[in-house]
Amino acid sequence: TEIIRDFDAVPVLDIKKPRVGVVGEILVKFSPAGNNHLVELLESEGAEAVVPDLLDFMLYCFYNQIYKAEHLGTSKKTSKISALGIWAIEHILRGSAVKAFEESNLSCISCFVYSSNNLKCFSSRCSIYKIVSYAEPIVSIGNQTGEGWFLTGEMVELIKEGVPNIVCTQPFGCLPNHVVGKGVIKALRKAYPSSNIVAIDYDPGASEVNQLNRIKLMLSTAQKNLKKGEGSAE
Repeated sequence: TEIIRDFDAVPVLDIKKPRVGVVGEILVKFSPAGNNHLVELLESEGAEAVVPDLLDFMLYCFYNQIYKAEHLGTSKKTSKISALGIWAIEHILRGSAVKAFEESNLSCISCFVYSSNNLKCFSSRCSIYKIVSYAEPIVSIGNQTGEGWFLTGEMVELIKEGVPNIVCTQPFGCLPNHVVGKGVIKALRKAYPSSNIVAIDYDPGASEVNQLNRIKLMLSTAQKNLKKGEGSAE
């Protein structure tokens, strides 16, 4: 709570930047060594990097046990323990932070408008159950290999929160990510026309120049959309 209040008090400038979400395979997404310092690259190119919380992956793992109990006949006891784990994370670990974020957002006019008036503009992570509802129309919740349905739901969440530009990071030849990441881009573009998503393969033998060119092309589109006023969620 105090951290959010301190950030709310920091004067901000009237600078518009395209927001770019970073999703994908858990190691490549969070490790700078694995994604060639993607966040630093995005920021150096004039974008605002939005990296989801690592804790959400744990919630995803918990929810999978609930789904398996309901649809695949696995242990009901494990399902109840997992539901309790989700409740504990969302209400005990995150409860005070979510409340502080909501209070901060009360005076936020738009996540794409910053001014010297100290507008409060922070967003908290939504419930894992809501992310499930985001992913369900596009992929089966039974798709639980790797990041599974959670990767798709995470991209929809970002788009709905005003982050239509997304870099989907994946290890070279990673089949799960190709299915629920790269494979759903067309469906996401159809459902959310403003979405601007690029899938990038990361591998020691992959061309870093090719990765950079594709990311810059995505950023070029993001800048054009921002100028046209298409940087908001659907």
